[in-house]
Amino acid sequence: MSKAPDESEIFTAALSNRVAFRLYQCANLLNKTGTRALDRHDVTTQQWAVLGALVRDRWVNGIAVGDLARLLMVSRQNLTGVLSRLEVRGLIARLPDPDDNRSRLITLTDEGWTRWRAMQSDIADYYRDAMQGMSDNDMIHALHYLDMLRQNMARIGEQQGGEV
Repeated sequence: MSKAPDESEIFTAALSNRVAFRLYQCANLLNKTGTRALDRHDVTTQQWAVLGALVRDRWVNGIAVGDLARLLMVSRQNLTGVLSRLEVRGLIARLPDPDDNRSRLITLTDEGWTRWRAMQSDIADYYRDAMQGMSDNDMIHALHYLDMLRQNMARIGEQQGGEV
């Protein structure tokens, strides 16, 4: 027979629900307001995330689709559509992997780099407004706790046998 939850467990469950719901709200707002912030660049937040990943020094010569999906924590199926739209617009290219000609690496084109550079002022403005009232220390703490959540959720996903 299981025991009834005590007040502390009830409080923790309610608090956990509020944190998870607030994270859900923030993710949705980032998607909406971030896309609007970059309207003049004709880039969605999903496309912004892909471009942002591709400018990292580590992947400037390309990244495999599977690795990019894992980095962004999206399914390959969802990423495929985003990549196709970016490719049609000439912002990314799929190049043969020099180590495996059967595989393709995603990389930014010159037009992609140009678009990325043009977006930086609007991205900086968006971040400034979104992080208003937060000190550097606040953001460091938020990043720490969000990273803990991400790691815990990734572990849960692996335990569930799903794609993470």
